[in-house]
Amino acid sequence: MPLTDHLRELRNRLVIALLALFVATILGFVVHNWVYHQMTGPVCDIKSLHGVAEGNPGCPNGVLVADGPLAGLSLSFDISLMLGVILSSPVWSYQLWAFVAPGLYKKERRYGLGFAGAAVPLFLAGASIAYWVFPKAIKILVGFVPGGMAQMIQGDAFLTFFIRMVLVFGLSFEIPLLLVGLNFIGLLSAAKLRGWWRGIVFAIFVFSAVATPTGDPLTMTVLAVPICVLFILALGVTTLHDRSKERRRAAEDPDSLLDDDVASTLDLTPSELSSELVLPEPVSAEEFAHAEPMVYHPDEDEPTSVPAARGERMDDIT
Repeated sequence: MPLTDHLRELRNRLVIALLALFVATILGFVVHNWVYHQMTGPVCDIKSLHGVAEGNPGCPNGVLVADGPLAGLSLSFDISLMLGVILSSPVWSYQLWAFVAPGLYKKERRYGLGFAGAAVPLFLAGASIAYWVFPKAIKILVGFVPGGMAQMIQGDAFLTFFIRMVLVFGLSFEIPLLLVGLNFIGLLSAAKLRGWWRGIVFAIFVFSAVATPTGDPLTMTVLAVPICVLFILALGVTTLHDRSKERRRAAEDPDSLLDDDVASTLDLTPSELSSELVLPEPVSAEEFAHAEPMVYHPDEDEPTSVPAARGERMDDIT
Protein backbone atom coordinates (compact mmCIF):
# COMPACT_ATOMS: atom_id res chain seq x y z
CA MET A 1 0.00 0.00 0.00
CA PRO A 2 1.43 3.44 -0.93
CA LEU A 3 2.28 5.97 1.76
CA THR A 4 -0.56 8.28 0.72
CA ASP A 5 -3.08 5.48 1.30
CA HIS A 6 -1.66 4.86 4.76
CA LEU A 7 -1.92 8.55 5.61
CA ARG A 8 -5.48 8.68 4.27
CA GLU A 9 -6.46 5.66 6.37
CA LEU A 10 -4.81 7.19 9.44
CA ARG A 11 -6.75 10.42 8.89
CA ASN A 12 -10.07 8.59 8.58
CA ARG A 13 -9.47 6.56 11.73
CA LEU A 14 -8.42 9.64 13.70
CA VAL A 15 -11.61 11.41 12.62
CA ILE A 16 -13.73 8.45 13.78
CA ALA A 17 -11.89 8.29 17.12
CA LEU A 18 -12.28 12.06 17.71
CA LEU A 19 -15.99 11.96 16.86
CA ALA A 20 -16.48 9.08 19.30
CA LEU A 21 -14.57 11.03 21.96
CA PHE A 22 -16.73 14.12 21.35
CA VAL A 23 -19.99 12.18 21.67
CA ALA A 24 -18.76 10.31 24.75
CA THR A 25 -17.66 13.59 26.38
CA ILE A 26 -21.18 14.99 25.93
CA LEU A 27 -22.61 11.88 27.55
CA GLY A 28 -20.04 12.25 30.33
CA PHE A 29 -21.16 15.81 30.97
CA VAL A 30 -24.71 14.53 31.52
CA VAL A 31 -23.61 12.20 34.33
CA HIS A 32 -20.56 14.10 35.63
CA ASN A 33 -22.32 15.15 38.86
CA TRP A 34 -23.01 11.55 39.82
CA VAL A 35 -19.44 10.54 38.99
CA TYR A 36 -18.10 13.48 40.99
CA HIS A 37 -20.01 12.38 44.09
CA GLN A 38 -18.78 8.83 43.63
CA MET A 39 -15.19 10.08 43.59
CA THR A 40 -15.48 12.50 46.47
CA GLY A 41 -17.82 10.42 48.64
CA PRO A 42 -15.10 8.35 50.36
CA VAL A 43 -13.20 11.52 51.30
CA CYS A 44 -16.16 13.68 52.26
CA ASP A 45 -17.50 10.93 54.55
CA ILE A 46 -14.37 10.96 56.74
CA LYS A 47 -15.81 12.27 60.03
CA SER A 48 -12.46 13.09 61.58
CA LEU A 49 -11.66 15.45 58.71
CA HIS A 50 -12.94 19.04 58.95
CA GLY A 51 -12.60 21.56 56.14
CA VAL A 52 -12.91 25.33 55.97
CA ALA A 53 -16.24 25.21 54.13
CA GLU A 54 -19.57 24.55 55.73
CA GLY A 55 -20.92 21.04 55.57
CA ASN A 56 -23.45 20.26 52.86
CA PRO A 57 -25.25 17.13 51.68
CA GLY A 58 -22.67 16.63 48.91
CA CYS A 59 -19.66 16.92 51.24
CA PRO A 60 -20.57 16.79 54.97
CA ASN A 61 -17.10 17.63 56.27
CA GLY A 62 -16.68 20.63 53.92
CA VAL A 63 -13.14 19.74 52.88
CA LEU A 64 -13.61 20.35 49.14
CA VAL A 65 -13.83 23.89 47.79
CA ALA A 66 -13.95 25.60 44.40
CA ASP A 67 -11.36 28.35 44.06
CA GLY A 68 -12.40 31.02 41.56
CA PRO A 69 -15.46 31.64 39.39
CA LEU A 70 -14.28 29.27 36.64
CA ALA A 71 -13.23 26.46 38.97
CA GLY A 72 -16.60 24.70 38.79
CA LEU A 73 -16.72 24.87 34.99
CA SER A 74 -13.14 23.64 34.67
CA LEU A 75 -13.80 20.78 37.07
CA SER A 76 -16.96 19.74 35.21
CA PHE A 77 -15.14 19.79 31.89
CA ASP A 78 -12.24 17.73 33.23
CA ILE A 79 -14.58 15.08 34.62
CA SER A 80 -16.57 14.99 31.38
CA LEU A 81 -13.40 14.62 29.31
CA MET A 82 -12.14 11.83 31.56
CA LEU A 83 -15.46 10.02 31.15
CA GLY A 84 -15.34 10.62 27.40
CA VAL A 85 -11.95 8.94 27.12
CA ILE A 86 -13.19 5.97 29.13
CA LEU A 87 -16.52 5.59 27.34
CA SER A 88 -15.00 5.95 23.87
CA SER A 89 -12.09 3.59 24.61
CA PRO A 90 -13.65 0.66 22.68
CA VAL A 91 -13.89 2.84 19.56
CA TRP A 92 -10.46 4.49 19.57
CA SER A 93 -8.71 1.30 20.70
CA TYR A 94 -10.36 -0.60 17.84
CA GLN A 95 -9.33 2.10 15.35
CA LEU A 96 -5.76 1.86 16.60
CA TRP A 97 -5.78 -1.92 16.33
CA ALA A 98 -7.36 -1.88 12.87
CA PHE A 99 -4.63 0.46 11.64
CA VAL A 100 -1.75 -1.62 13.05
CA ALA A 101 -3.09 -5.18 12.56
CA PRO A 102 -2.63 -5.44 8.74
CA GLY A 103 1.13 -5.05 9.19
CA LEU A 104 1.39 -7.89 11.71
CA TYR A 105 1.77 -11.62 11.20
CA LYS A 106 -1.01 -13.99 12.22
CA LYS A 107 0.91 -15.07 15.33
CA GLU A 108 1.56 -11.45 16.31
CA ARG A 109 -2.12 -10.58 15.89
CA ARG A 110 -3.09 -13.50 18.12
CA TYR A 111 -0.63 -12.39 20.79
CA GLY A 112 -1.82 -8.79 20.49
CA LEU A 113 -5.45 -9.71 21.07
CA GLY A 114 -4.52 -11.92 24.00
CA PHE A 115 -2.44 -9.24 25.70
CA ALA A 116 -5.12 -6.61 25.09
CA GLY A 117 -7.72 -8.90 26.65
CA ALA A 118 -5.50 -9.37 29.71
CA ALA A 119 -4.50 -5.70 29.98
CA VAL A 120 -8.05 -4.39 30.46
CA PRO A 121 -8.95 -6.45 33.57
CA LEU A 122 -5.49 -5.82 35.05
CA PHE A 123 -5.92 -2.07 34.65
CA LEU A 124 -9.42 -2.21 36.14
CA ALA A 125 -8.12 -4.24 39.08
CA GLY A 126 -5.44 -1.65 39.76
CA ALA A 127 -7.93 1.20 39.46
CA SER A 128 -10.31 -0.54 41.89
CA ILE A 129 -7.54 -0.93 44.46
CA ALA A 130 -6.67 2.75 44.02
CA TYR A 131 -10.29 3.74 44.63
CA TRP A 132 -10.35 1.57 47.76
CA VAL A 133 -7.09 2.88 49.22
CA PHE A 134 -7.60 6.52 48.19
CA PRO A 135 -9.66 7.69 51.23
CA LYS A 136 -7.30 5.85 53.58
CA ALA A 137 -4.32 7.61 52.01
CA ILE A 138 -6.08 10.97 52.29
CA LYS A 139 -6.84 10.29 55.94
CA ILE A 140 -3.18 9.52 56.61
CA LEU A 141 -2.00 12.66 54.84
CA VAL A 142 -4.43 15.03 56.54
CA GLY A 143 -3.46 13.45 59.85
CA PHE A 144 -0.28 15.52 59.70
CA VAL A 145 -2.28 18.77 59.82
CA PRO A 146 -1.63 20.37 63.26
CA GLY A 147 -4.52 20.64 65.67
CA GLY A 148 -6.63 23.75 65.42
CA MET A 149 -6.15 24.03 61.64
CA ALA A 150 -8.80 23.25 59.06
CA GLN A 151 -8.14 21.43 55.80
CA MET A 152 -8.99 22.84 52.36
CA ILE A 153 -8.68 20.78 49.16
CA GLN A 154 -9.37 22.48 45.84
CA GLY A 155 -11.60 20.57 43.46
CA ASP A 156 -9.21 20.56 40.48
CA ALA A 157 -6.27 19.52 42.69
CA PHE A 158 -8.40 16.72 44.14
CA LEU A 159 -9.34 15.47 40.67
CA THR A 160 -5.73 15.59 39.45
CA PHE A 161 -4.60 13.72 42.54
CA PHE A 162 -7.32 11.08 42.12
CA ILE A 163 -6.65 10.52 38.40
CA ARG A 164 -2.91 10.28 38.99
CA MET A 165 -3.38 7.66 41.66
CA VAL A 166 -5.75 5.60 39.49
CA LEU A 167 -3.34 5.74 36.53
CA VAL A 168 -0.36 4.79 38.67
CA PHE A 169 -2.13 1.75 40.12
CA GLY A 170 -3.69 0.72 36.81
CA LEU A 171 -0.52 1.01 34.72
CA SER A 172 1.60 -0.60 37.42
CA PHE A 173 -0.51 -3.72 37.16
CA GLU A 174 0.55 -3.95 33.50
CA ILE A 175 4.24 -4.45 34.35
CA PRO A 176 3.99 -8.26 34.81
CA LEU A 177 2.11 -8.45 31.51
CA LEU A 178 5.00 -6.59 29.88
CA LEU A 179 7.43 -9.20 31.22
CA VAL A 180 5.29 -11.99 29.77
CA GLY A 181 5.22 -10.18 26.42
CA LEU A 182 9.01 -9.88 26.36
CA ASN A 183 9.25 -13.60 27.09
CA PHE A 184 6.84 -14.54 24.32
CA ILE A 185 8.80 -12.62 21.70
CA GLY A 186 12.08 -14.18 22.87
CA LEU A 187 13.78 -11.19 24.51
CA LEU A 188 13.55 -12.40 28.12
CA SER A 189 13.76 -15.94 29.45
CA ALA A 190 12.19 -17.36 32.57
CA ALA A 191 15.63 -18.42 33.81
CA LYS A 192 16.74 -14.77 33.87
CA LEU A 193 13.61 -13.76 35.74
CA ARG A 194 14.23 -16.45 38.33
CA GLY A 195 17.79 -15.26 38.73
CA TRP A 196 16.73 -11.61 39.09
CA TRP A 197 13.72 -12.10 41.38
CA ARG A 198 15.33 -10.48 44.46
CA GLY A 199 16.31 -7.38 42.53
CA ILE A 200 12.92 -7.23 40.82
CA VAL A 201 11.03 -7.38 44.14
CA PHE A 202 13.26 -4.65 45.56
CA ALA A 203 12.72 -2.54 42.43
CA ILE A 204 8.95 -2.99 42.75
CA PHE A 205 8.94 -1.57 46.28
CA VAL A 206 11.20 1.33 45.23
CA PHE A 207 8.94 2.05 42.25
CA SER A 208 5.85 1.94 44.49
CA ALA A 209 7.41 4.40 46.92
CA VAL A 210 8.29 6.84 44.13
CA ALA A 211 5.21 6.44 41.92
CA THR A 212 2.45 6.75 44.52
CA PRO A 213 1.32 10.38 44.91
CA THR A 214 0.90 10.07 48.68
CA GLY A 215 4.24 8.48 49.51
CA ASP A 216 2.96 6.91 52.73
CA PRO A 217 3.93 3.34 53.67
CA LEU A 218 0.34 2.06 53.49
CA THR A 219 -0.22 3.14 49.88
CA MET A 220 3.24 1.92 48.87
CA THR A 221 2.61 -1.51 50.38
CA VAL A 222 -0.89 -1.78 48.89
CA LEU A 223 0.61 -1.13 45.45
CA ALA A 224 3.77 -3.23 45.82
CA VAL A 225 2.26 -6.44 47.23
CA PRO A 226 -0.22 -7.07 44.34
CA ILE A 227 2.52 -6.32 41.79
CA CYS A 228 4.76 -8.89 43.50
CA VAL A 229 1.94 -11.45 43.35
CA LEU A 230 1.41 -10.68 39.65
CA PHE A 231 5.17 -11.01 39.10
CA ILE A 232 5.06 -14.51 40.61
CA LEU A 233 2.18 -15.40 38.27
CA ALA A 234 4.10 -13.94 35.32
CA LEU A 235 7.13 -16.03 36.33
CA GLY A 236 4.96 -19.15 36.28
CA VAL A 237 3.55 -18.29 32.85
CA THR A 238 7.00 -17.64 31.37
CA THR A 239 8.35 -20.88 32.86
CA LEU A 240 5.53 -22.93 31.30
CA HIS A 241 6.03 -21.15 27.98
CA ASP A 242 9.77 -21.82 27.93
CA ARG A 243 9.25 -25.50 28.81
CA SER A 244 6.70 -25.98 26.05
CA LYS A 245 9.04 -24.26 23.60
CA GLU A 246 11.90 -26.57 24.63
CA ARG A 247 9.68 -29.63 24.15
CA ARG A 248 8.73 -28.51 20.65
CA ARG A 249 12.36 -27.82 19.82
CA ALA A 250 13.43 -31.23 21.16
CA ALA A 251 10.77 -32.96 19.06
CA GLU A 252 11.93 -31.18 15.92
CA ASP A 253 15.70 -31.37 16.57
CA PRO A 254 16.89 -33.58 19.45
CA ASP A 255 20.44 -32.23 19.12
CA SER A 256 19.33 -28.70 19.97
CA LEU A 257 19.38 -29.54 23.69
CA LEU A 258 22.98 -30.83 23.68
CA ASP A 259 25.83 -28.88 25.19
CA ASP A 260 28.39 -27.24 22.96
CA ASP A 261 31.04 -29.84 23.90
CA VAL A 262 28.85 -32.84 23.02
CA ALA A 263 28.94 -34.16 19.48
CA SER A 264 25.64 -34.36 17.67
CA THR A 265 24.34 -37.64 16.29
CA LEU A 266 24.88 -38.43 12.62
CA ASP A 267 22.00 -39.36 10.38
CA LEU A 268 23.21 -42.47 8.49
CA THR A 269 19.89 -43.20 6.83
CA PRO A 270 20.44 -43.36 3.04
CA SER A 271 18.40 -40.88 1.14
CA GLU A 272 16.10 -41.99 -1.63
CA LEU A 273 16.93 -41.05 -5.20
CA SER A 274 14.61 -38.62 -6.76
CA SER A 275 12.57 -39.74 -9.71
CA GLU A 276 13.65 -36.63 -11.59
CA LEU A 277 17.36 -37.52 -11.27
CA VAL A 278 18.83 -38.25 -14.78
CA LEU A 279 21.56 -40.91 -14.78
CA PRO A 280 24.12 -41.09 -17.62
CA GLU A 281 23.72 -43.89 -20.13
CA PRO A 282 26.20 -46.79 -19.73
CA VAL A 283 29.08 -46.99 -22.23
CA SER A 284 30.13 -50.34 -23.66
CA ALA A 285 33.78 -51.49 -23.82
CA GLU A 286 33.80 -51.51 -27.63
CA GLU A 287 32.68 -47.89 -27.85
CA PHE A 288 35.29 -46.94 -25.31
CA ALA A 289 38.06 -48.78 -27.28
CA HIS A 290 37.19 -47.13 -30.62
CA ALA A 291 36.83 -43.69 -29.10
CA GLU A 292 39.30 -40.98 -30.00
CA PRO A 293 42.13 -40.87 -27.47
CA MET A 294 42.41 -37.79 -25.33
CA VAL A 295 45.34 -35.52 -26.19
CA TYR A 296 46.81 -33.13 -23.72
CA HIS A 297 47.07 -29.59 -25.04
CA PRO A 298 49.41 -27.40 -23.02
CA ASP A 299 48.49 -23.87 -22.35
CA GLU A 300 49.20 -21.40 -25.06
CA ASP A 301 51.00 -19.04 -22.73
CA GLU A 302 54.53 -20.47 -22.60
CA PRO A 303 57.16 -18.96 -20.34
CA THR A 304 59.04 -16.27 -22.11
CA SER A 305 62.60 -17.05 -23.19
CA VAL A 306 65.58 -15.35 -21.73
CA PRO A 307 66.47 -12.19 -23.65
CA ALA A 308 69.42 -12.53 -25.97
CA ALA A 309 71.45 -9.83 -24.35
CA ARG A 310 71.01 -11.43 -20.97
CA GLY A 311 71.99 -14.84 -22.47
CA GLU A 312 75.21 -13.39 -23.90
CA ARG A 313 76.15 -11.90 -20.54
CA MET A 314 75.60 -15.28 -18.94
CA ASP A 315 77.91 -16.92 -21.58
CA ASP A 316 80.61 -14.38 -20.77
CA ILE A 317 80.41 -15.23 -17.15
CA THR A 318 80.75 -18.95 -17.75
